[in-house]
Amino acid sequence: MIRFLKMDKSFYKKVGIIALPIVIQNFITSSLNIVDTMMIGKLGENEIAAVGIANQYFFLLNILIMGLFSGIGIFISQYFGKKDEKNIRKLVGIGLIAAIVVGGIFTIIAQVFPEKIIGIFNEDLKVIKLGADYLGIVSLSYIFTAIAFNYGVASRCIEKTTIPMVASSIALITNTVLNYCFIFGNFNMPRLGVKGAAIATLIARIIEFLIMILYVYYKKNMLAGNFKELFSFDFSFVKRVWFTIIPVLLNEACWGLGSVMYNIIYGRIGTQAIASVQIATTINNLFMVVIFGIGNAALVMVGAKVGKGENDEAKKYGKNFLVLGTIVGIIIAISLSLSANLIISIYDVSEQVKLWSKLIIYVTSLIMIVRVYNIIAIVGVLRGGGDVKVSFMIEGITMWCIGVPIALIGAFILKLPVYLVYALCTFEELTKAVACFKRLRSNKWIKNLVS
Repeated sequence: MIRFLKMDKSFYKKVGIIALPIVIQNFITSSLNIVDTMMIGKLGENEIAAVGIANQYFFLLNILIMGLFSGIGIFISQYFGKKDEKNIRKLVGIGLIAAIVVGGIFTIIAQVFPEKIIGIFNEDLKVIKLGADYLGIVSLSYIFTAIAFNYGVASRCIEKTTIPMVASSIALITNTVLNYCFIFGNFNMPRLGVKGAAIATLIARIIEFLIMILYVYYKKNMLAGNFKELFSFDFSFVKRVWFTIIPVLLNEACWGLGSVMYNIIYGRIGTQAIASVQIATTINNLFMVVIFGIGNAALVMVGAKVGKGENDEAKKYGKNFLVLGTIVGIIIAISLSLSANLIISIYDVSEQVKLWSKLIIYVTSLIMIVRVYNIIAIVGVLRGGGDVKVSFMIEGITMWCIGVPIALIGAFILKLPVYLVYALCTFEELTKAVACFKRLRSNKWIKNLVS
């Protein structure tokens, strides 16, 4: 700990340059998500549940493209360490193709089967109708979102973190203003309720896409390739990238499907249960923004050191990031638990939902340090080091062999209330932390993918 605090100032400076814009972006995102949830909450608990469930489908898409672009980002970070712009542009081209294909598939499914998708999570007919209305509109944004995500991840991996922050911030502020107009019919706009929230989100995501593309090509940075530069890759290059992406993709898919499974379980407990989880998760995400920023910085900085062949420096960076995460995790846990009552009191929901939301937040605070360690270890250090297969195994085994079975037992056999089911799921985080610690201590996690 003392050694970490005496680290070279250049380490802190680079962490700040990479992490701060990501932290600001995520803070704005989480803050406005709270505002959005409160706005929709004014319509009722069914509306909160409907939008929350519809967003679980988008969450699956988000997890899938996150896996794709995180895998590509590992290569971009290491090629950036080698200053290889040619191959960075090829990777952006591969990402564009993936974004259009995956985003298009999710859009088509949502347009054809919106009621069936919502019905997986909840049997309430009102919730299904509201959720299907929302999903049918918002799914039109998926291709734009995926392309913007591709350029956003690539920008971060070349240490250009400001533009994704600006694009996302403008889009999210636009989303909130349009929500105020379309949900409630303010400023002579039609009162559209849940449909209004979906229209606002669609417009905001298109704006984010346009800002990202225009900026990259206006500034002519290393991501701004022409058609030939983006798509002139050969099969051997794609194969090498793909075999690294697959474990990352499976990692994100395992985690994402597991998270969706948790929400299916919470939704089957009842509408109030899923509403409580949605509120608690939204508030928790507000406090986690710093950790996601540090995790992204770890991926970029560790990956660049590995790409340069500086393995000892990569190991030192990995340890430093984990210590930094532990310190920040303690601060977050205390802040979250102390402010839970105040933030939840703002929501216009029943006392039962408020109580359960508060208890879920207290559980989250207790496990926060362990959760933070896992995020930085897996998303930042292990991935940055290229150790994608082991990180996938750790994520998949702990969630599906420990977390999900415990949740099923707690909800449907023991018939526990939602906050206790949520508490049981934390055993997944504890076992994951042990596995991450052993892997990092072995020093077998450094894999140079671009040498």
